[in-house]
Amino acid sequence: MPYTMVSFHAHPDDEALLTAGTLARAAAEGHRVVLVVATAGGAGLASSEVLAEGPLARRRLAELHRSAEALGCARVECLGYGDSGMADAPSGAADAFAGTDPEEAARRLAELLRQEQADVLTIYDPAGGYGHPDHVRVHQVGTRAAELAGTAVVLEATVDRRLLQRVLRAVHWLPGVPADFHPARFAGAFAAPERLTHRVDVRAYAGAKRAAMAAHASQAGADTGRRTLAVLLKLPRPLFRVLMGREWFVQHGRAPGRPLIDDVFAGLP
Repeated sequence: MPYTMVSFHAHPDDEALLTAGTLARAAAEGHRVVLVVATAGGAGLASSEVLAEGPLARRRLAELHRSAEALGCARVECLGYGDSGMADAPSGAADAFAGTDPEEAARRLAELLRQEQADVLTIYDPAGGYGHPDHVRVHQVGTRAAELAGTAVVLEATVDRRLLQRVLRAVHWLPGVPADFHPARFAGAFAAPERLTHRVDVRAYAGAKRAAMAAHASQAGADTGRRTLAVLLKLPRPLFRVLMGREWFVQHGRAPGRPLIDDVFAGLP
């Protein structure tokens, strides 16, 4: 039976890093996938060369649509809030998503969930993964919107923290790896393995996931050096498939169990 999944993110490119394989898999299996971002990402880091080409937000929305096409998404929406920037480098935008009324934003998202008759909503964990203010707000707004709309399944897109730490310890010292890949930066980020409910196998969709990442070219580098997307896209394809071939979620209201669930639509009638 086909279902509808709405995947809610803070900025263009977030969908590629955390949920791209799951979205591509759902679309390939015949489900309707709707991608929603709160902001156009106008405060994102980018090189001076990219910034000289015109408004970053406009470019990032175009990149979002290319990513969505690669993943098979049926609809793309931007709520139009301002990118808040990082906690230690706020954008100062008057309409910054992190400073908006969460109830008002939740009502807007809930209306979209009702329009789509969404069965599944993906958001982030309460800490927003690694603490970005807009990611924290995605959790708050998404949780409330699902309550208002009566969406059956709410999944926090995350990463297995223990596995992430192992990978970072193995690679952070390699030449060309950004300094912010240091394990200490992510010591409390994302989800402890005992909280996880889902581990979705997306190895068969690694090509679509890689294409989604590549679509966000403006976020691959900055004047200060390479960024996460650039590092991941440099991986040989077989290694990319191994490292990026699983995606993790925590489902609201479901007790963690073993083995972890591989199907984001599990339990729906």
